Amino acid sequence: MIKKLNIPKTVPVTIQWIMGLWVIYFIIFTLFRIATVSLFRPLNTPITSILPSFWLGFQYDAKWIAIILLPIALLSVHPKFSPFYSEKNKRWWSYYLAFTTLVVLFFFGADFGNFSYNHTRINASALNFAEDFLISFKMLWESYPIVWILLALVLAVIMLQTLFKRTHVYVVKKNTEDVVYKRRWHGLAIIFLVWSVFGIFSFTPLRWKDAFEFNNNFKSYVALNPLQNFFTTLQFRIPSFDVAKAKRYYPVIADFLQLDSLTRVTNSYERIIEPGSRSLESRPNIVLVIGESFSMYKSSMAGNPLNTTPYFKVLCENGIFFERCFSATFGTVRGVFAILTGIPDVQLSKFSSRNPEALKQHVIINNFQEYNKFYFLGGSSEFNNFEGLLKNINGIRIYQDGSYKSPQLNVWGISDKNLFLEANEVLKEQQKPFFAIIQTADNHRPFSIPEEDADFEKRIVHPDTLMKYGFESLQEFQAFCYSDYCFKKFIEKAKTETYFDNTIFIFTGDHGVGGNAAEIYPPVWTVNQLTVEHIPLLFYAPSLLSPQKRSEVVSQIDILPTVAGMIHQPYRNTTLGRDLLNPKKKNNAAFIIHHDEGNIGVMTDNYYFIKNLRITKEELVPVTSNQLNLSPVQKDSVKRSLSTLTSAIYETAKWMLANNKK
Repeated sequence: MIKKLNIPKTVPVTIQWIMGLWVIYFIIFTLFRIATVSLFRPLNTPITSILPSFWLGFQYDAKWIAIILLPIALLSVHPKFSPFYSEKNKRWWSYYLAFTTLVVLFFFGADFGNFSYNHTRINASALNFAEDFLISFKMLWESYPIVWILLALVLAVIMLQTLFKRTHVYVVKKNTEDVVYKRRWHGLAIIFLVWSVFGIFSFTPLRWKDAFEFNNNFKSYVALNPLQNFFTTLQFRIPSFDVAKAKRYYPVIADFLQLDSLTRVTNSYERIIEPGSRSLESRPNIVLVIGESFSMYKSSMAGNPLNTTPYFKVLCENGIFFERCFSATFGTVRGVFAILTGIPDVQLSKFSSRNPEALKQHVIINNFQEYNKFYFLGGSSEFNNFEGLLKNINGIRIYQDGSYKSPQLNVWGISDKNLFLEANEVLKEQQKPFFAIIQTADNHRPFSIPEEDADFEKRIVHPDTLMKYGFESLQEFQAFCYSDYCFKKFIEKAKTETYFDNTIFIFTGDHGVGGNAAEIYPPVWTVNQLTVEHIPLLFYAPSLLSPQKRSEVVSQIDILPTVAGMIHQPYRNTTLGRDLLNPKKKNNAAFIIHHDEGNIGVMTDNYYFIKNLRITKEELVPVTSNQLNLSPVQKDSVKRSLSTLTSAIYETAKWMLANNKK
């Protein structure tokens, strides 16, 4: 490789070696970029349209290659630190390159996994899982062939380290005669590398946001390398809000929440809701079931031909079922946070449950006076700091790993079936009304199903059929069906208990899962990843509630205000959630944010509006058909209205995360 460069022998050996290393790293970075395009390029995206991304990508790569090589160039200004001064120096610089190469390959490998799962470059959000390293690693260990992946990584590093050494040997052999040490070559090399860090062939600094001037997320991600994206997005882990923007959008939010005139005078979001004529005086128990990855399009309620949730479908036919409910975003802890607080977790690159500034929140559950409060989780509540979030609920008793008799199934603790049954054992002993949260986990990698549940039918479906109807693997399909089995075991057991007739069971999802919903819904649901947020919402209490099927768009942040409205007691609401059963409610809408892509938007009964925080993008798409049947004037009017509402909810949610205290 050095030979092909035809470097003059008058160039110092250290600089010759650095030039060879630069070429090697450039090839590595470029091959990964080509692989990204080959594997993840969207349909109808011509290769030629991506070429500008490669040029900007070269500039980003040159920056990070320079960061790797600058220490060698700088220290080698003093000959005694040169890799060619002694065998000891050669060995230590070899270790340095092996370590930096390991870091580079690790980031690229993690980036491939993230791109295949989330369709975005890896960013600082990955640190959310590093904060629970042992649990996250155990999940990966149980879900993926980690040994083989690590072995491949180590072998790749060894191969590249060997290449670095051979390049070193070649330089030595090529320069059999003594080369005069000339500082000007080192100076030129350092100037070139520093310029690369600044922005090669440019007189303006290279910035992360330059990639988003393509105004196309995929083209931007092709340009960015994982190192650039990760280290730049670290800044987004610090909570921030703009008081001026929140105040400016207050009238929009006041109209959306239908705040009264007295509340508007004080610019407050607080409203005290008195019991209505439809409230239940029996002080019913509440059981809130938050189902892991409970995607609507994969279920029987959506008409999926695989009929994955027949039992739950029957429950929906006998309860108040909202068929168009949406989580605010993707991610379990973000979903739980939104449900409990009534605020979409809009904090970028860090979960609000991990941010002390956002952790303390007012929770409507505290308005349930003289209720015993419980939280049941099969695993550890330390994961993602669920425990810290739950401490906002006064007097809550947490049942988790170590609290149960049942054996541990996998990294997520006991099986969902056993979780439901053990929760039932606690609830049936209560002498006072109770509010219980049960959070499931088995519909998640590693998709374990206990051998003890021999009566659960593990249906076998052809891979092509699975893909056609939204499932990536047989294991995922069976785990989704197992959720229905667990719901059935729980409800059938609860029906034998005295608490059942005076209990409202709420079933929803923490979030959905992206996938192919083309056979179930119009194309917009798949193309715009609405499958990631679309979840069922059911209020089931056959002795207390009359069945209804509701088709308006609602959000998971609306769940607790709706439950509180069913109980004959006043409650205080200070957030964005609304009572879905209030007959005076208007403005059906659900806010959605895709953190990594920077997309924010609002789903309404007829449209999905999307805008981007980083690029100039505003899009309005129909959700019930393939055609947007609006005149240009009507389209512009709807876009302006929904754009304003989207920004209003986003800025208000940012403010609330830091100011909606207990």
